[in-house]
Amino acid sequence: MNHKPYMDIPYALEDREELPECRFRSIWKVQANDAYQPRHPRGFPDSGMFVTFAGQGRIELPSGAVELAAGTVVIVEPDIPCSYRCENDDWRFYFIDFRDSGMARHLELPLGETMITGKMPEIVRLCESLIDGLIVQPAGFRYSAHLRLQEIMLLLAQERYGGHGTRYPELDEALHLMHRNIGMTLRIDEIVLGSGLSRTAFFQRFREMTGKSPHRYMLDLKLASAKVSLETTSMSVKEIANALGFYDEFHFSRTFKRHSGVSPLIYRRKSLH
Repeated sequence: MNHKPYMDIPYALEDREELPECRFRSIWKVQANDAYQPRHPRGFPDSGMFVTFAGQGRIELPSGAVELAAGTVVIVEPDIPCSYRCENDDWRFYFIDFRDSGMARHLELPLGETMITGKMPEIVRLCESLIDGLIVQPAGFRYSAHLRLQEIMLLLAQERYGGHGTRYPELDEALHLMHRNIGMTLRIDEIVLGSGLSRTAFFQRFREMTGKSPHRYMLDLKLASAKVSLETTSMSVKEIANALGFYDEFHFSRTFKRHSGVSPLIYRRKSLH
């Protein structure tokens, strides 16, 4: 018997808080020697980002000196007195002027401190893309400029904090498999095997990351899909149960009511009003 296709679930951002803006202003690619010694007694009017890809520089801030070696990024907030200079007669960097360091703070990037990055090739590519867009000015280049700057900050944040907290990249494939196969009855042991983790480690990390067991997570995906079907289609309860891999419509209805508080038919009626 052919299964009717299940409904994919919608994915949305949670409105926990307003995201701070980060607006690009300008970018300058600098190749400096020892004669390069700018001073800003009143600081920069906007936030500044030094992206050093070769050689070495040094910036003096009220909090102390910060070394700007190859493979580092430093963000300086506005209105902070500073001076900077080339060291050893070779300093190559991009200076990005942008308005509002709120995004950097939101991503917990350090301000006025050195960030060592292994993502410099990607950052250089984004900087060159910024410059190219500003030269030829294709359609939407203003939007693109803001997005390129945000991509740089996201690269830094993901690299810096990717291994912290409850984010486990080794579970990505398992989560994708679950979301793309909501209508199937997946064997958790096979998912665990594909992750390369032991069963104990998989279950522990999965719960830490999602707050649920793998079985409950998969069930919640099926119930979310069922709700979308009840709200947006004329599929019968039996067809929905069949599409989502439940044993039968009675098993589905009992499970749905246990977790939603109402039967599928009552849920459908309420969703229409």
